Amino acid sequence: MVAAAFAAVFASFGIAYSFGAFLEPMAEEFGAGRGATSTFFALTSLTYFGLGALSGVAVDRYGPRRVLLVGAVALGAGLAATSQAGELWIGLVTYGLGVGIGVACAYVPMVAVVSGWFERRRTLAIGVAVTGIGLGTLTVAPLAAALIDALGWRDTHLVLGAAGAAVLVVCALVVAPPPVTPGPAALTLGEAVRNRDYRRIYLASGLLSVALFVPFVHLPGYAEEAGAERVAAAALVGVIGAASTAGRLVLGVVAARTGALRAFQWCFLTMGASFALWALDGGYGVLVTFAVVLGVGYGGFVALGPAVVAERFGTTRLGGLLGVLYTSAGIGSAVGAPLAGAAVDATGSYAWAIAGCLVLGLAGYLTVLTVGR
Repeated sequence: MVAAAFAAVFASFGIAYSFGAFLEPMAEEFGAGRGATSTFFALTSLTYFGLGALSGVAVDRYGPRRVLLVGAVALGAGLAATSQAGELWIGLVTYGLGVGIGVACAYVPMVAVVSGWFERRRTLAIGVAVTGIGLGTLTVAPLAAALIDALGWRDTHLVLGAAGAAVLVVCALVVAPPPVTPGPAALTLGEAVRNRDYRRIYLASGLLSVALFVPFVHLPGYAEEAGAERVAAAALVGVIGAASTAGRLVLGVVAARTGALRAFQWCFLTMGASFALWALDGGYGVLVTFAVVLGVGYGGFVALGPAVVAERFGTTRLGGLLGVLYTSAGIGSAVGAPLAGAAVDATGSYAWAIAGCLVLGLAGYLTVLTVGR
C-alpha cells in the first residue's frame, strides 16, 4: 500500500509541479504575461485540492481502485488535449481539469488508505509514501525542461500524460481498502467544521498555501532572469522536492518524540521564514539554500498534516476530513501564483511578491500555534 501510494503521488505531483518549466515557452507562444499563464497552475491546484473533498468521500465509500482509475483517465486525456490547444483558454481548461482531477484522485485517497492501514507507525508510513511527491518533483521538473528543449512543450505534455496515466492504472491494480478496525468513530464533516481546532488548521494552511506554491511557478523564471540556464532554473523546483523528501522522513522521526502537532507547527515556521532567503537576491547559491529550507518544511507539512488530523479527529472518515481540509490549500494556491505573476508584470520586479509570501507564511505559523490551546 505504501509503494502504491508512493508511485501514485510521484507521477501525479511530479507532473503538476513541473509546470514552472512550461511557463516561459507557453507564455511566449500564446503571447501572455506571467500572471495570465500562471492561471494554468492556479486552476490546477484549485482543482486537485478542491476536488479532494469529493475524492476523499469517494474513497471512503467506493474504495481507492475506482477513484485511481478515474484519475488515470483524466490525467492522460487532459494532457493530450492540452498538447493540441490552439488558444490559451482551451489549454487552461484542459490542463487544469485533467491534471487537477488526476492529482485529486491520487493524493487524498492514497494518503487516507495508508493512514488506515497503519496505527503505531502511521506517521512513518505516511512520510515514506509522500516522499513520492518530493522525488517526483525532483525527477520530473528537470526532465520536463529537457524534454521541452528536445521536443517542444506540446509533445512533452503527451509524453508526461501517457506515462502518468500508466502509473496510476498500475497502482489501481494493486491497491486495497484498509481493514476496518475497532475504535471511536471519527468526527463527521459537520462536526469537524464546527470544531475550533479544525477551523484553525484550515485557516493556517490556507494562509501558508498562498505563499507556498508561488516558488513552484515563479522560482524558475526568477532564476533565469538572474542568469541561470533553463534546466538549472527548473532544477530549483527539483531541489524543493528533494529537500521535502528529507523533511518528510526526518520530521516524521522528530514527531515521534515531540508529538505530531508540535512538529507540524515547526514546519509552518520553517516555510514562512524561508522566504527571507529568497528576498536576499544573493544569486543561484542562495536560491538553492532557499529551496532546501522551504522543501524541508514543506515535506514535514505534507507528511504530518494527515497524522495530526488522524490523531485529533479519528480515522474512520479520514478521506473526507483530509479532502475538506485540503480545499484551504487549493484556495491559497489558486490565489498566490496569479497574484505573484501579476505583481511581477506590473512592477517589473519580484520584490513585492516575495515580501507578500514572507508575511503570509509567518501569519500561517502564528495561526497554527493556537491549535490545541
